[in-house]
Amino acid sequence: QVQLVESGGGLVQTGGSLRLSCVASGLTFTFSRYAMSWYRQAPGKERELVAAISSATSSTNYADSVKGRFTISRDNAKNTVYLQMNSLKSEDTAVYYCNARAFVQYWGQGTQVTVSS
Repeated sequence: QVQLVESGGGLVQTGGSLRLSCVASGLTFTFSRYAMSWYRQAPGKERELVAAISSATSSTNYADSVKGRFTISRDNAKNTVYLQMNSLKSEDTAVYYCNARAFVQYWGQGTQVTVSS
């Protein structure tokens, strides 16, 4: 079955960095055909899009709140999408989810990111 497994979350101080990874397996199509995204959900808030990378051109887009601090990238040979997070703020604290989309979409189980001041 399809699995998206996130890793790399943890506890970090304000201003620190983390790199999240999401490895996909069991996909119907080749990984390169999936648009990949990172979402996050903080306690009491709705899930929001953080960053996305397209399937064909690897073009990227970001939420305004993370522009200039986060970078999404993908390695199609490894079926992996990354989220490099720099200059972390307390408001970045959330569970981060990986999403794969191509006609249907899949979600990972999430990884907790906690930024302490």
